[in-house]
Amino acid sequence: MAKIAVVGANENLGREVLNFLCENDVKVSDVIALEPKSPMGTMVSYGEDDDLDVLNLDDFDFSKADVALFACSAELAKRYLPKAVAKGVKIVDCSGATATDAEVPMIVAGLNDNAVKDAKKNVVSVPSSVVTQILKPLSKINEKYAVKRIVTSAYLSTSAHGKEAMDELFTQTRKIYMNAPLVDDEEVFKKQIAFNVLPQVGEFIGEETSAEWQVNAEIKKVLGGNMKVHANLAYVPAFIGAGVFVNVETVKEFDLDEVRALMEQTDGVTVFDKQLDGGYVSLNDVQGENDIYVSRLRQDLSVQNGFSFWAVADNLKADMACHAFEVMNLMLAK
Repeated sequence: MAKIAVVGANENLGREVLNFLCENDVKVSDVIALEPKSPMGTMVSYGEDDDLDVLNLDDFDFSKADVALFACSAELAKRYLPKAVAKGVKIVDCSGATATDAEVPMIVAGLNDNAVKDAKKNVVSVPSSVVTQILKPLSKINEKYAVKRIVTSAYLSTSAHGKEAMDELFTQTRKIYMNAPLVDDEEVFKKQIAFNVLPQVGEFIGEETSAEWQVNAEIKKVLGGNMKVHANLAYVPAFIGAGVFVNVETVKEFDLDEVRALMEQTDGVTVFDKQLDGGYVSLNDVQGENDIYVSRLRQDLSVQNGFSFWAVADNLKADMACHAFEVMNLMLAK
């Protein structure tokens, strides 16, 4: 079995990647956990029965690994990716550090698998969780009908911002029930997140935010620069998961029943769509699940060839850890 290095083993995503590797029967002896400046004796859980030594990333020789998953911040990845590249290890970048690098293909497993052959540096990237959640259900639809325009509104849980954001939601919720002031607990979001919706994800770049720009750029990188994309992102008071409404316009005329059938045939996508109360999937339903769940599929009559759908997923597990594992296997088979 290949030796797999996980950079960012103590991060939210890094821990989820380790859990997913364990669930998929990767032996603990084949996994290397890495963190910068990790003191000797630091351990991280690997499933319920095993622990891994967390090795110091600063001293690690990447030639000891066959593939490295960068499940860390973009800043950290930018510092250590060149070190891994120099050793010839195959790299799956989940951090966003290489998202704008023209020599690094961005892969959505099942949609553009062949792009791994274009990885000149032995590096591929995976898109942000929102983009995976939007594009994976469209894999077979794009192949048959050619997607030309996407408009999306995404509702992200606080885990998309990290542990500090999740802690802030918990603390604010507790204080509201205790009738205590929140003034000292609005550090991450700058506004109250508990029992609220905040239409800002990332810093503002002109009229849009950095995260909205990222969704736009990543979709175009995967599907081609002629795509038209408009993204709206907001934080909701949830700990795990993401929900997206997606409006799609295609070049070719489609049959909605065929669209539904193509989604049902897509690996990693489950369609649960009943036109009755509760006949859809919500954030609470998907925590810990590997699939992206699609509901509310219907025709969009505002354009000539349009449809829309609602998709939810565990943003850390289904959109990132599971997807990174799929892309890693594509790289190892390269």
